[in-house]
Amino acid sequence: MSIEVPDLSAIHDFLLCPTPDAWVEAALSEPALMLVDHANCEKKAAGTALNLMFRYLDNFDLLNKMSRLAREELRHFEQVIAIMKKRGIAYPHISASRYAAGLRNEVRSAEPGRLVDTLICGAIIEARSCERFARIAPHLDDELQKFYFSLLKSEARHFRDYLSLAQSVSDEDIEPRVQALLEVERALVESGDGEFRFHSGVPGIA
Repeated sequence: MSIEVPDLSAIHDFLLCPTPDAWVEAALSEPALMLVDHANCEKKAAGTALNLMFRYLDNFDLLNKMSRLAREELRHFEQVIAIMKKRGIAYPHISASRYAAGLRNEVRSAEPGRLVDTLICGAIIEARSCERFARIAPHLDDELQKFYFSLLKSEARHFRDYLSLAQSVSDEDIEPRVQALLEVERALVESGDGEFRFHSGVPGIA
């Protein structure tokens, strides 16, 4: 199967570390759980975009980009649950990973820092999702491989949109803040997690 994979060098240059091999191994050993949590991630991504749309009504660039992003994330959610249904995979309630919460704990409370940090966190989450889709896809069956590779272009665009929005709403260079939040992200990715999730750290190490 020949699939055109977009250039992800900007993603790899942005993130401070690759996904550990142990996460890939855990994902391959628990494909049903990976799909369940992937569905949750798509719902949460759409919810984040909608929340920003409700909170920041005066930024038309943000409103347009978040509206488009929310629609795409919900479409991805529909695609994931269609695959789950086809494969007879139930959709139970599962706990969230500590990843997104760990990043959002660092978000400043006062504006405009709150919006800047929220957008940077969005960029980081989208970049990591893109990197993980690319890491896991070559090891999956043809259907899932095609699906995960198909997500790379939109996830990479979401990363760029979040990052450009973050800079546009800040009067200062956001690079120092980006690097500070990326350091937090690297610690979350490389440290141990008690259970596997799509954005978990190294699974099986509490």
